[in-house]
Amino acid sequence: MTTISAPVINRPSSTSVGTIVWLGSEVMFFAGLFAMYFSLRANSPEIWAHDTTILNVPFALVNTLILVASSFTAQFGVFAAERLQPRATGWSPVKWGVAEWFMLSYLLGAVFVAGQVWEYATLISEGVALNANSYGSAFYITTGFHALHVTGGLIAFLIVIGRTFAAKKYGHYEATSAIVVSYYWHFVDVVWIGLFLIVYVLK
Repeated sequence: MTTISAPVINRPSSTSVGTIVWLGSEVMFFAGLFAMYFSLRANSPEIWAHDTTILNVPFALVNTLILVASSFTAQFGVFAAERLQPRATGWSPVKWGVAEWFMLSYLLGAVFVAGQVWEYATLISEGVALNANSYGSAFYITTGFHALHVTGGLIAFLIVIGRTFAAKKYGHYEATSAIVVSYYWHFVDVVWIGLFLIVYVLK
């Protein structure tokens, strides 16, 4: 008698699904920040016309490219996670594992945050403070909340890197954690591109 085996149903990871749902709520959060920014700008065009001239756009562009580059390195870390390679098997980047690619992503993200801190200090010294006017409030609230999200991503990188060394056997559970963190990191990168265009390009 021939037995027919039941078909295997490949269901998405509950962690991945939960992360995507949570990121959907984050989209709404940043949409609210964008709406606030546009509302304040519409009510105070003269303040925007003056204060936006102080922005160091070339510096912000370089900082943006650094953050975008970190998204590519994070994706290479995902490729390593998908082949269940936690650490490097050689010096060449093509042999790097999750740990090395995520360390590089962490470094680039940290440079981005440091660049924002330097920019904040420069703007405050030139009179653009959080409580100075509506532009200062809009600028620091939108970019500041994003910086907090980037910092959260940096912490997540450290946790994933730690797991690559702590796990006795690097399996699908650890790989899923790396992939989920990459979802989050790509999200904050895309949000920053939108912020850069609105705050620094369209002004």
